[in-house]
Amino acid sequence: MGLQFDIVTLFTDYFTSPLTQSILKRAVKEGKIRVNVHNLRDFTHDRHRTADDKPFGGGAGMLMKPEPLFECVENIQNRKTGRNGARRTKGWVVLLDPHGKPFSQAVARRLSRKRKIILIAGHYEGVDHRVREHLADEQISVGDFVTMGGEAPALCVIEAVSRLLPGVLGNKESLRHESFQDNELEYPQYTRPRNYRGWIVPETLISGNHKEVEKWRREASQKMTQERQTNLYPKKRSY
Repeated sequence: MGLQFDIVTLFTDYFTSPLTQSILKRAVKEGKIRVNVHNLRDFTHDRHRTADDKPFGGGAGMLMKPEPLFECVENIQNRKTGRNGARRTKGWVVLLDPHGKPFSQAVARRLSRKRKIILIAGHYEGVDHRVREHLADEQISVGDFVTMGGEAPALCVIEAVSRLLPGVLGNKESLRHESFQDNELEYPQYTRPRNYRGWIVPETLISGNHKEVEKWRREASQKMTQERQTNLYPKKRSY
């Protein structure tokens, strides 16, 4: 069985279209990944299915309550499967949260070695802090910006991690040359026509000299990284 993702969310329909498109659709169909979406409101205990409440001490907005989050995740962890009712691996619990460590290609590679990842998509003003302290194995932020909730970040994690799994991408070369693989941005790429509106493809790329093409790509990658991602470039030369 491939890598399993379990998403804990208030908005299950959010994931319907992305998971049935393109490479993710094929990965699911071929068993490379498995994605289960869990409705957090199924783990509430009042007739209004309340999953949020006002913060102690006052303040704007609402916080997601701890009870449904803990109960939902624990339910996922304790489910049994297989002919003999063997218990599944409990899984690695990830909270998508602005407090988290920055998501990166290195983090994606690490997560791709897990067997089961439980993604908690926060919402409103965030989650009760006890979820961070006692439920999540780690917290991840996809960037220094604010989204409506953790659903879009959860999809980012699923896509970034899934494409690193064997067989998900049809061409292994796509992984070897892509951006951030070696702490550098990918080199510029071009296709036909060679001349478009006066913008001409570099002569080296159509020369047929593979050694010169590789040299050009390496230098172009380094230059682009220095110009656009100065935070990445020094890491390549640190010890």
